[in-house]
Amino acid sequence: MAAPLDLEGDVVALLRALVDVESVSGNERAVTDLVEQALRPYAHLQVSRYGNVVVARTELGRDERVVVAGHLDTVPIAANVPSRVTEEDGRTLVWGRGACDMKGGVAVQLAAAAALTEPRHDLTWIFYDGEEIEEDHNGLKALAASHPEHLDAVFAVLCEPTSARIEGGCQGTMRALVELTGVAAHSARAWKGHNAIHDAGAVLQVLADHTPAEVLVDGLTYREGLNAVRIGGGIAGNVIPDRCEIEVNYRFAPDKSPEQAEAYLRSVLAGFPVQITDAAAGARPGLDQPAAAEFLAAVGGEPSAKFGWTDVSRFSARGVPAVNFGPGDPNLAHADDERCPAEEVVACRDALLRWLG
Repeated sequence: MAAPLDLEGDVVALLRALVDVESVSGNERAVTDLVEQALRPYAHLQVSRYGNVVVARTELGRDERVVVAGHLDTVPIAANVPSRVTEEDGRTLVWGRGACDMKGGVAVQLAAAAALTEPRHDLTWIFYDGEEIEEDHNGLKALAASHPEHLDAVFAVLCEPTSARIEGGCQGTMRALVELTGVAAHSARAWKGHNAIHDAGAVLQVLADHTPAEVLVDGLTYREGLNAVRIGGGIAGNVIPDRCEIEVNYRFAPDKSPEQAEAYLRSVLAGFPVQITDAAAGARPGLDQPAAAEFLAAVGGEPSAKFGWTDVSRFSARGVPAVNFGPGDPNLAHADDERCPAEEVVACRDALLRWLG
């Protein structure tokens, strides 16, 4: 059995202790047990558990509430557990699965939750499972459905890796299929058929000629993207193909709803058969909100737009502006050489303490 987590000691040692408890998606119980056990002794926190989701709240009667959330699961390990530490160019690096995505952020949450006994806002700390796999298993989604009050706040922070910089909101994402049909025939008598793969050229040209929009939302610039990401078709080496399928991914700015994004996608691909297969709304950063302004002042630096989709979208859907902020380079998430600078873990913890203390 793993040793209890020490929330008041060295936050980098806390990160290592979390990494050393394997918690691949679907196997989060052990690390969830440790998180729950570590938080329950603190009298200023009301701790609840729902499956492998732990919620710790202050109930101090403050005028406003802030949520800070992070996921406990990781992608599969790759001979990178337990953790190890190296010193490189004057920096201490913690290596191991989840060090970056996102047990560094979880360590920050836990240390701050223990330390902030009299925060300026009431706080809700959420630790959840199932983020790295299919959405149906996402613990934050389940919590929003069963106990939505835990997501209510004036502002939310998701401690995903951002190299200790603020990344506001997130892009929305949409997937679509363009299915082209033809007529099969022997390739020696191609004029008897109609080649569906050849028809793909027109679709691909439209996408290649498309200029992605750059959209200003709450002071941050989101660059959209509309791209073919997969193509398939054909029957055999001597048959004219009667079908070709192109998968398209649209990353859209959070000023658009999924319905508006679909209308835009269909306008770009007008004249082609488009089937929407998946869509998730983006999230506005809400940096014009007072709580966000406090956060910006405490963290410092220039915020940037989040390119990609994260669970901040679940807060935005409830009208709660949200940002991403945590230690670790997001480009190293899921990599076999995943690692997190110790200085960023300390910096993120200290930023939360400045902001909320």
